[in-house]
Amino acid sequence: MHALDVLEIVGAVTILIAFAAAQAGRLEQRTVTYQLLNLLGSGVLATIAAVQLSWGFLLLEGSWAVISLLGLINLRRKKA
Repeated sequence: MHALDVLEIVGAVTILIAFAAAQAGRLEQRTVTYQLLNLLGSGVLATIAAVQLSWGFLLLEGSWAVISLLGLINLRRKKA
């Protein structure tokens, strides 16, 4: 297993932790923690997809990262 494989797994697990915690009722989706986990995981996966020229995967994970970033921005605006 290569370092890139490990990084890819870490990115995927980060997203899955957020999703599983939300489904279990342990983490609200409209929280900084949830949005950060999604942004970090999808950002890692989008970067790997860009390097590997995997366009469909880049579209999915890049969109996921942008949506998570917008969620964080909205949370910050509501707080202010």
